Amino acid sequence: MNEAIQLEIVTQERRLLAVSVSEVVVPGIDGYFGVLPGHAPFLTRLGIGEISYKDATGTHFFAAADGIVEVLPNRVTILPSLCEPAGEIDIERAREAKRRAEESMKQAAKLSDQDMLMVELSLKKALTRLLVAGRMRH
Repeated sequence: MNEAIQLEIVTQERRLLAVSVSEVVVPGIDGYFGVLPGHAPFLTRLGIGEISYKDATGTHFFAAADGIVEVLPNRVTILPSLCEPAGEIDIERAREAKRRAEESMKQAAKLSDQDMLMVELSLKKALTRLLVAGRMRH
């Protein structure tokens, strides 16, 4: 069995990553899942959360949301709607998005169910971006 898998992350704007890794952890729509070399093939939706992978230089992190994940025994392809490497996250912008979402949540009684869901998703994305950005300091 091969000791590595190819990880590729491609957004509409650019190819973010193409690297050989030993392990990938991905936020699926139903929760996080890990992938090691030789994994059984499957296709799933990408949720909101932190993508992490390990390679020869250490563990690396991305904030991601929405999209598709294809897992094959020797390759993982992630096609996210939103994805940012930890080092590229604008922390002040993420803090402002978090603040706006929290302010909107205070008006929950005035929001429709659909609007409340959108606010909750915005808050989750902002919190994920802050979590991932914080990984750069450790």
